[in-house]
Formats: sequence, C-alpha cells, structure tokens
Amino acid sequence: MKVLPIAILFAFFTHLGFSQTAATIMGTVTDSTGVPIEQANVFIASSMVGTTTNSNGQYTLRGIPLGTLRLVVSRIGYEPSHVDLFIRNAETYIRNFEIAEKIYELGEVTVSSDNRRWQRQLERFTTIFIGESPNAQQTEIMNPQVLDFSGRGGDFRAQASEPLIIENRGLGYKLTYFLNEFIAEPNSWRWDGEPLFETLSPSSPEEAAQWNARRDSAFYGSFRHFLLSVINDQVEVQGFKIYSRPGSNQGVFDPRGGASSRQNNRFPIDVSDILKPGDRDDERILDFKGFVDIVYTHELESNAFLRLQRRAGRARYQTSTIRLDRGPTVVDLKGDPLDPYGVTFYGGYFAYERTGDQIPKEFRPWLQGDNF
Repeated sequence: MKVLPIAILFAFFTHLGFSQTAATIMGTVTDSTGVPIEQANVFIASSMVGTTTNSNGQYTLRGIPLGTLRLVVSRIGYEPSHVDLFIRNAETYIRNFEIAEKIYELGEVTVSSDNRRWQRQLERFTTIFIGESPNAQQTEIMNPQVLDFSGRGGDFRAQASEPLIIENRGLGYKLTYFLNEFIAEPNSWRWDGEPLFETLSPSSPEEAAQWNARRDSAFYGSFRHFLLSVINDQVEVQGFKIYSRPGSNQGVFDPRGGASSRQNNRFPIDVSDILKPGDRDDERILDFKGFVDIVYTHELESNAFLRLQRRAGRARYQTSTIRLDRGPTVVDLKGDPLDPYGVTFYGGYFAYERTGDQIPKEFRPWLQGDNF
C-alpha cells in the first residue's frame, strides 16, 4: 500500500481544479427517419453520469464539469454513437443524435448451439476482458448469455446483443458496459466499448472501508494518476519516473501485462519531453515518439502479477509501457485525453489491470463526493 505525506496529497488533489462550475448537455435522439427514440441510454463514458431519453427522445445531463468527455448514445437494436467533446464553458450545449438500426449477426458459437465450447469461449473472454488481478477475481459478468463468440485459431472475437452487466465486488461498482467490438489475436488484444458506473451497496461498514481502500489503491499508480502528476509537475513527488525508448522495434506488446523492454535500452526523460502546451490554457498535448516506460516507485508488483508472469525473484516497481499510435493527443487538466483510445498500453501494469480494476473517471482519493 502506498503511503504519501498527507499535506502533499491534499495540496496535489486540491490543485487539480475541481470546480463547482459546470455545464449542461441536452438534445434529442432519433432514428434515421427522424422518429424520436425512447429509453436510449445517454451517458458520459467511464463515469457515473448518465440518463435515458423520454418519450420524445429528449435527454438532459446537468452538472457536467468542464474538460474532455466522450458522450455516448446506445439503445438495443440500434448502432451506438458517440462524440468526443471538450467542454470549456459553463453553458448549455445541444447535441442531437441520429442512430441507425443494427443488424446483429450471430457468430459460430452461441450459448444455445454448443454449450461446452461457449463456456470455454466465455472463460477466455472473461480472462482477457476482466483481467486476472485480485479485483478481477471478484468481478462477475451477470448476463453472459448476451455474448456471442466467433473466430478460429488465434483469432477470437466477441459481440454482445445487449449491454454487459458487470458486478465488481472487489471495488464496489456495478458497470453497464456497452461493448461494440472485441478482438483477441495472438500478439494483441483490443476492444471498443464504454462503461457506465454505479456504486454497489456495501453489506457492512467493514466492506465499505475495504472498498474505499481498494479504490484508492486502484487510483494510485494508474494512468490517470500519472497524467495528473505530469500536468501538475508532480511526477517525482507522486512516485513516477519516466524513461524513453525511441526505437520503433524496441517494444513488443505483451497482452498478459509482462515487461516489454530491457532497462538498459532506455534513458530518463523530463516532463517537457512528453507534454507540450496546448493551444489554450485548459489543455496540454501529450506528444512523444517511440515508447515511454512509466515506473511507479510507491508500489511494488503484486504477488498475483508475479505468479501470472511465472517470474521468480523479488518484486520490482510497477512498470508500464505506452505509445501514441495515433499521434499527439490532447488532454485536459483533469488527466482525461480527448481521445480515450489515443494512448496504447504495450505492456506492464497498465495492461495487466483491465476492466476489473477500472474506477470511474471522476474518482479521486478523499474526494469521492466531488464531480470529476
């Protein structure tokens, strides 16, 4: 468990700009003929903010903090839609959506056609998508029957006819996960989808305390914690070290989260080497070439991680490798990229901790009641 001086933590998190200034987003959701769609889900991806449309297809989201967000619309039987926004002013924004009907094609393996094979595919999907960490072991997909699998050999794909309902008893969250695409290949895993979070009710004060401690632990050392540390020039104080590996052939994706680089093949860099000023005061640009290793010195690798890697010896500091496959990406002052998929995790702890270790984007230690 990481231990940081209380004064430093308080100064760090109160400096992040958690303002009461907020915006409103409203609009209408219709089909391709202009007919309003009722009961469509409209939410901010990876957050606890969401609603559904009324009988006129209208929705309203209030109290939206300024910064970047992905606004998602989803309805069973229709193609999902989203827009990435940078909310800069405390005003009302109108965002209308037109979504088309979706044709759902069954794969080769369904729950009704081949139960044994489907169960094996479900186990594989769960291991990859939820993860293999202690929190992931306490996470369950409550409606797996909506999943359909396809592919042969090393190519494995999954789709969901309805949102996945996921209960994480390790962190105390219920996720409604709108999965759009899932592809697992021999050397890479990728999926496209967005979760909406709700808090679960603890069974006792002891369980509530455990959830709070685990949520704090999930935040510290995470990619969001790292970005906040970079943006606020707190990298060293918050326990991070940054290294560059500029060669294009020096990083190999390890989908199980293993180390992807040799330490003698990297060199330390400064914040200014990866973060540039944005066009405006409320944004920064994450911009670098090649691979960047991020070492978190306030926590060692877990025993579960070492067992997964089948690695003997002492635990090391948690290390992750990232790359900008889509080029420079804009981030706001809350540590949220404008493109949620703008940074690729090529190995290490960021790849090891997956859906089972995910927390809402608005969560901050000691600031759980605040928005974003």
